[in-house]
Amino acid sequence: MLPAPRGDTPSLADVLTSSAAAMRAEPNPLGLPAVRSAAVLLVDGLGMTALQQRAGHARRLLAAIPSAGGVIESGFPTTTASALATLTTGRSSGEHGLVGYSAIDRAGDRVVNQLTGWDEGMRPRDWQPLPTVFERVAAEGIDAVVVGAERYRDTGFTDAVLRGARFEARRSIAERIARGVELLAGSERRLVYVYVPELDMAGHADGVQSPLWTTRLDELDAALRPLDGAVPADAGVLLTADHGMLDVAPHRRLVLGADDPLWQGIRHVAGEPRCLHLGLEDPADAELVRDRWLEAEAARSWVVTRDEAVAAGWFGPVGTAALSRIGDVIVAARAQVAYYDARMATERSLAMVGQHGSFSPDELRVPLARWGAFAR
Repeated sequence: MLPAPRGDTPSLADVLTSSAAAMRAEPNPLGLPAVRSAAVLLVDGLGMTALQQRAGHARRLLAAIPSAGGVIESGFPTTTASALATLTTGRSSGEHGLVGYSAIDRAGDRVVNQLTGWDEGMRPRDWQPLPTVFERVAAEGIDAVVVGAERYRDTGFTDAVLRGARFEARRSIAERIARGVELLAGSERRLVYVYVPELDMAGHADGVQSPLWTTRLDELDAALRPLDGAVPADAGVLLTADHGMLDVAPHRRLVLGADDPLWQGIRHVAGEPRCLHLGLEDPADAELVRDRWLEAEAARSWVVTRDEAVAAGWFGPVGTAALSRIGDVIVAARAQVAYYDARMATERSLAMVGQHGSFSPDELRVPLARWGAFAR
């Protein structure tokens, strides 16, 4: 049986939209109370499984996660480009169109990187035209602020998913979170978004079971100290993540050579190692290619045609633009494996330990911690 999104429970799509609704004193999927201001802290790569396994290093964070409603699903695919667009638009990947780490640009006959590959053929406001939550609240007179690292200030991805907010740069995890708390003070109505990429970076480099990842978790937990008492009574704070991750051992990073029959009929390989989007020379061969991959990899992955994935609700409602970017065949890992095309794999990509993109609980389940008015 194919996995399917849980449409009856809150997800990452509800986090920022519910925060904005709380500022309007409106009912919302998270049941948040009315507030003057709100902040959302997004910790890239912080899965609930890895967090629970390191409970002794995250006592402050775990204490802020309620027993009911403290775990949500990030959505599919479990990758930063898709998930952050879902967070900031409140819509599924099939609606906002960022359907993977990389996607197929059929008009350009190429694969494009949706984090770093923005150019004249992939303009942010054309590629992702939906209004962001920041644009919507700014139109209501609410001050929208993003606090992140300086390197993200003027990127195409920032324009695609964070537009409508003014950008403030801070260097460390602690400085960013402290600034986020400071912005909640006073009488102004303000929606704040704080981005923490350090755990994801450590996970990719060394794995979520590594001392480096644990050190970054320690740093995060210490940086949360201001939230214990400095959040104004009329403000609320949420902490969540875009996805979790799992460690893939070297012998389970499967490198398929250029002459491997599995590549027959395939023109483009997009997505990421745990969720391949295969663009075919002839889309009419989708079932043939699916069956070939199923014969080889059914024990380790779900392999579906694009039509099957859409019918199963993997991408939520799917618009025309997003449909063209989804692979004709999708290979979503269910075992602890990752797939590489030897023709494109780099030394850096093959060394990646922590990975994500597919449907495992390690990748899907993320925390939803609460402080201030949102914790009451």
